[in-house]
Amino acid sequence: MLRIISLSEAQTFVTRKTMRLAEAEAVVAPILEAVRKRGDEAVLEYARKFDGFEGTSFSVSAVESHVSPEFLVAMETAAKNIREYAALQLPRDTWAEFPDGRRLGYVVRPLESMGTYIPAGRYPLPSTLLMTAIPAQVADVRKICVTSPHPSAEILAVAKFLGVENIFKIGGAQAIAALAFGTATVPKVDRIVGPGNIYVAAAKKLLAGEVGIDFIAGPTEIVIIADDADARYIAADMLAQAEHDVEASSIFLTTSRSLAERVVLEVSRQLETLPTAPVACQAIRRNSAVILCPSLHAAVEASNQLAPEHLAIYDAGLLPKIQHAGSIFIGPSSPEAAGDYATGPNHVLPTSGAARIRGGLSPADFVKVISVQELTSSGLRQLAPAITTLARAEGLEAHARSIEVRLNHEVRLGK
Repeated sequence: MLRIISLSEAQTFVTRKTMRLAEAEAVVAPILEAVRKRGDEAVLEYARKFDGFEGTSFSVSAVESHVSPEFLVAMETAAKNIREYAALQLPRDTWAEFPDGRRLGYVVRPLESMGTYIPAGRYPLPSTLLMTAIPAQVADVRKICVTSPHPSAEILAVAKFLGVENIFKIGGAQAIAALAFGTATVPKVDRIVGPGNIYVAAAKKLLAGEVGIDFIAGPTEIVIIADDADARYIAADMLAQAEHDVEASSIFLTTSRSLAERVVLEVSRQLETLPTAPVACQAIRRNSAVILCPSLHAAVEASNQLAPEHLAIYDAGLLPKIQHAGSIFIGPSSPEAAGDYATGPNHVLPTSGAARIRGGLSPADFVKVISVQELTSSGLRQLAPAITTLARAEGLEAHARSIEVRLNHEVRLGK
């Protein structure tokens, strides 16, 4: 079922697939326009049509939920670690003074509001609420809104634990539109984050610019690079990714045919008892492979070409050569699933090659870094020739005169 192919045969895997959003965009565009024009009325209409919503209000209270004590402990552990790591990533005000009279720096200011989309279809994801709300809280975002088509008891428990009160039982494109435009019930937000299906991705793409987004997420993916490892671990990690979705992708890059064959056998064996096998089997058959590489250098090159969402490397010595990845997991004791839940780094990560241009979600997504500059009179005099020359080269005379009026004033004052 899991194929073994050579690197020369693997261009369909190492050449990034283009997300097919055009059809989804055509479906969601009328939904976005309806929500823009009719607000809550349209949101309710689509919630009933697509999500089976039966109520009259989609606002939800973060009440005490009946969840297991074990879940509460796990939630608190994960939240602590996510918050600690997010604090490391938060940009902070910075200043520098230069001898020529320039005092330069930047100040960091939070966004006023954000919205997070929490999937709750086949797999409700309370962990995604932790991963999206906590970085926003660390950044000091004051208003956090949650949308989820079917919030589970665990999702509501996380919202209660985090003190998030704006929760809305809506999903799909209508949820993204409500957050982007605002309605009588749903506040308009500055940025929307969180994973979702292709219709959520299409809605975010169409609304980018009207509202900030994290990125347009495609199917989840993992690349693993190893030439000497326990086949059981690699098979388990490939299946952990494959069970997400039939479009998920699990790629193992190796120089060892023996290890490749053992991994193929392990995947088949583990699938026999996996409850999510109906989904995982399709992902393994359609989008996954073991790729034999002539060297680890070639494997790293292939991985960099893919720019995977998740990258697992068994040799830490490869790290300096990794150029593109959403998140990197080093060694046999660092499974990707640990990062999904509790190590601290975010699991909202770029897919479909977007790791070439950005990393995962962080508090930096919820702040503005605003440049600040202050010149002494001496500093302005030193820079004046460069400023006025460049301004006049561009034909912007008033720019040049705005400098010279200050210098002339100083001359008159005898400075």
